[in-house]
Amino acid sequence: MSIDLTSYVAIGDSFSEGVGDDLPDGRVRGWADLVAFGLASASTTPVTYANLAIRGRLLAPIVSGQLDAALALAPALMSINGGGNDIMRPRVSITGVADQLETAVDRAVANGVHVILVSGADPTRHIPLGSFVRARGDQLAASIRDRLPKQHVTFVDNWADAELGRLHYWSRDKLHLNPIGHARVAGNVLAALGVESADDPRPGIPAVAHEHTAAYWRRYVLPWIGRRLTGRSSGDNREPKIATLQPVK
Repeated sequence: MSIDLTSYVAIGDSFSEGVGDDLPDGRVRGWADLVAFGLASASTTPVTYANLAIRGRLLAPIVSGQLDAALALAPALMSINGGGNDIMRPRVSITGVADQLETAVDRAVANGVHVILVSGADPTRHIPLGSFVRARGDQLAASIRDRLPKQHVTFVDNWADAELGRLHYWSRDKLHLNPIGHARVAGNVLAALGVESADDPRPGIPAVAHEHTAAYWRRYVLPWIGRRLTGRSSGDNREPKIATLQPVK
């Protein structure tokens, strides 16, 4: 099956926004940007790209507001990811999360979009309560796999990529991928689409050093708990980093 790769929109949370792959000017890049770069490098025609993902988002606003905005752009290709923040909440219905993802995929396909359903990478070897989160993540991944294959859907199972579980691929907070991790996910996505991975525009980036002390809890874990207790999100008042389809240069 031939897939139109000339216009691409990403929706999701911090994973798709690119948190952990920081640029010198304070912006973030991430795997979705690298996928767009790879599509453009492999194409003989112009490629356009938008990224509507916003960090901290639960799945419900992704598959409603973000999906609506993405469909309004009428892309040929859309990546959908979400649910990672949901499974870290005290209470969650894994079946409900899988149902929302499936409904979003079906809606996009019905609008003529080829969907890349992208699972998040598994950080649970290194984070507090990792085994608790892993059990939920495994359940969600199994539920999604059971609902595939679907026509006009490419599934990229990063959760099952054991290599991505190594600390080498994670940023200092151990919850978001670092530049090396984002590059690996981009390679997984491009390979699933049958596109040869482009060279990383920023080669030679080393893995970051990780904290294993109380400083790690003060800097990352306690603020995260504080936001949960007060109903705040790291994505509050943030806008999409690329809200409209733009030429990939």
